[in-house]
Amino acid sequence: MKPFWYLLLVLFIGCKSTQDVSLQKTTNTLISVPRAHDVPTIDGVANESIWNHTPWQPLEERWLGDPYEESDFNGRYKLTWTKKALYLLVEVTDDILIDQYADPLERWWDDDCVEIFIDEDNSGGEHQFNHNAFAYHVALDGNVVDMSPEKTGKLYNHHVLSKHTTTGNTTVWELKISIFDDSYSEEIDNEPVKLHKGKRIGFALAYCDNDSSETRENFIGSLLVKGDDKNRGWIDANIFGTIELID
Repeated sequence: MKPFWYLLLVLFIGCKSTQDVSLQKTTNTLISVPRAHDVPTIDGVANESIWNHTPWQPLEERWLGDPYEESDFNGRYKLTWTKKALYLLVEVTDDILIDQYADPLERWWDDDCVEIFIDEDNSGGEHQFNHNAFAYHVALDGNVVDMSPEKTGKLYNHHVLSKHTTTGNTTVWELKISIFDDSYSEEIDNEPVKLHKGKRIGFALAYCDNDSSETRENFIGSLLVKGDDKNRGWIDANIFGTIELID
């Protein structure tokens, strides 16, 4: 017969294990992302072969704002990767593009912009004023803003390189995203992680749409967020989807 203390230890470990699992992020979506064997050129022109062999994903979930017509906004996106970076192609139909705040750190969320949510280790959790995850707002002028540990907006232009082209009401964005883990520090030079087959990354995408207002009129995301408060991606990485890198 096992001693009483041993049985208590086994019970404690079992309870702790169950508790840890319950705190893990739920995989609410899983998208396979194929590898690009030729590095995409960031020029806003989707003429690389990888884009012809990568499926479109919808950008259609209304996170903020009133219902809108498809002529006002319609979006979709594709993803690919190399060892050095994640690559994103976004196609948006939007009849009016607004960039009304010249200062990139002034109300950056109220201009038209692409917002990219990245959680390097797909762990989920709170990231409002830390680098457990990132929420990059990519403006029409190319500036990239996220909240910093100092609880204010900061430029992270070296994290995301972008270029967009507009024909009529259709804008095509190409973006190169360097992936940083949660050891990222504002005090040192940080190296992006190397990507590899089988790696899973927390990911979501959104678009801030403003046609003529002082504030954004809609916020459209890539995945369904349950509950009334859907504008939680900039705080809570648990709502992110999951992408898996494949060959």
